[in-house]
Amino acid sequence: MAKKKSIEGLNVGVVGSGSFATAIVKMLTENNKKIHWHVRNEFVKGAIELRKHNPTYLTAVLFNLKQLEITTDINALVEACDVIILATPSIYLGQTLANLTVSTENKIFVSAIKGIVPEQNDIVANFLTEKYSIPIERQAVISGPCHAEEVAMERLSYLTLSAIEESTQEKVTQLLESDYIKITRSNDIVGNEYSAVLKNIYAIGAGIASGLGYGDNFNAVLVSNAIREMEVYLDVIYPENRDVNESAMLGDLLVTCYSLFSRNRNLGNLIGKGYTVKSAIQSMNMVAEGYYATKSIYEIGKCKGLKLPIIKAVYEILFEEKNAEKQFKKLTAKLN
Repeated sequence: MAKKKSIEGLNVGVVGSGSFATAIVKMLTENNKKIHWHVRNEFVKGAIELRKHNPTYLTAVLFNLKQLEITTDINALVEACDVIILATPSIYLGQTLANLTVSTENKIFVSAIKGIVPEQNDIVANFLTEKYSIPIERQAVISGPCHAEEVAMERLSYLTLSAIEESTQEKVTQLLESDYIKITRSNDIVGNEYSAVLKNIYAIGAGIASGLGYGDNFNAVLVSNAIREMEVYLDVIYPENRDVNESAMLGDLLVTCYSLFSRNRNLGNLIGKGYTVKSAIQSMNMVAEGYYATKSIYEIGKCKGLKLPIIKAVYEILFEEKNAEKQFKKLTAKLN
């Protein structure tokens, strides 16, 4: 595969060592001679340097170590890079950036995180602005539909890149786009970030339904209602002239609700089959962002007086320990 020429003098780094972070590093190797990669600890760093692959996630993806500058020092990575792509689970973002002291001036921060930052109870874009004074004009958001596992197999995948500044869109597109990664551009940073959070909650619901024995017919109705519920939420939280039927919203919702690669769907499926919420979470080796987002999204919706029956049902199962079978039986009467 012919490599594209990367933007002259533009240094890029990835923060995170999970499956999607690893997939992003793979994407970047197609166009860039050097990728800075911040991993969680020295064990992961040493394992990648020894084996040429992530020891836990996407282990079939082999890297050319000459392209990687691996570090556990967040300041070293940020200082060295012009573009920093954040791909840690949202629950660990605050901890990962806690020791950040170097200047972030003139640097572009790209969030590939699809969850709520617990310290702020807010999306990443707002967290970066309020905590680190990174203006929204120097931010971007990567959303799907895109599973890391298919990137690893180089199956054609589409990303939506949201950024206010056209120059930011151009730079990040050139860093990531390749023969198997296509980029769609958007200006709706907040809307696309919230939709990426919401679709994980709906995927938990789809998984619960599957675990309970509901079939494809019901799940089609569930997802149809979910996209409308998402639109209601977005129109109140962040009004914008948007089309929820675009790939970043409806497409990402569909793949997350239906794909067997979906960790949020898999979490819900375990709960539907009778696992306790705690045991279902403990049985997974990846973070299901939807679990941590559900409480925040539900509380915001309740505060705004929104009717969100699917989110309400998932919330009551996850956080009020209500019976999944009974809650979904009630939910069926509210869908159409």
